[in-house]
Amino acid sequence: MTRPTMLEITGLTAGYDGGTVLHGLDLSVPAGRVHAVVGHNGAGKTTLVHTVAGLMRPGAGTVRLGGRDVTGRPTHRTARAGIGLVPQGRRVFAGLTVGEHLRLSHRPPRRGDTARPSVWTPARVLELLPRLGERLGHRGADLSGGEQQMLALARALLGSPSVLLLDEPTEGLAPALVRQVHELVTTLAGEGIAVLLVSPSPARAAECAHALTVLTSGRTTLRLDGEDVRADDGALHAALDLTPTVP
Repeated sequence: MTRPTMLEITGLTAGYDGGTVLHGLDLSVPAGRVHAVVGHNGAGKTTLVHTVAGLMRPGAGTVRLGGRDVTGRPTHRTARAGIGLVPQGRRVFAGLTVGEHLRLSHRPPRRGDTARPSVWTPARVLELLPRLGERLGHRGADLSGGEQQMLALARALLGSPSVLLLDEPTEGLAPALVRQVHELVTTLAGEGIAVLLVSPSPARAAECAHALTVLTSGRTTLRLDGEDVRADDGALHAALDLTPTVP
């Protein structure tokens, strides 16, 4: 079955203070699929996420969401269009309770917007993330790292996104929580959401990715699809200049 492309990035160039970080990047994510972007620190992964989300204006290229051009739109407009962001470092509000986060983040789709794969409400989010239901009255500063990550994910889902951007969502988490995050990512892709997952670890990203792109200095140096994502043929290690683990 051919899946419609939800996120299409063409010739994307972006950077800071006159310096270029991304150099003509091309990338697409179909509905219901997880595309992982991996690379060393400074490769341009977060710049990519920020540009797609509208936190940065690109120097060139286009970003299309479900065929609609959203290039350079401010963050609140990309969110309304259907792009959800889970930022690196979670960035929950320390003084707000979990319940307040959920109420403030809930943005029902506009009437007549039928492009969303599913509609999320606070009640539905709590079904997916029951631990948050146990912590509704706790402030963001009182949550564990894993709970904060779940809350950051819940906030993004409450905009009912068709594309979900995850910037290093397993950073600093214990292995059991890493597996839980990847299981959630797989579940969300099963809902029809297109997921762009950024990770420094190809092994972790491969656990839930359908496609994988390696970035080196803002350029694509390797792209893998399907079973090749999990195949140990040395290409991924070579692209990242890693030494394969000897059994």
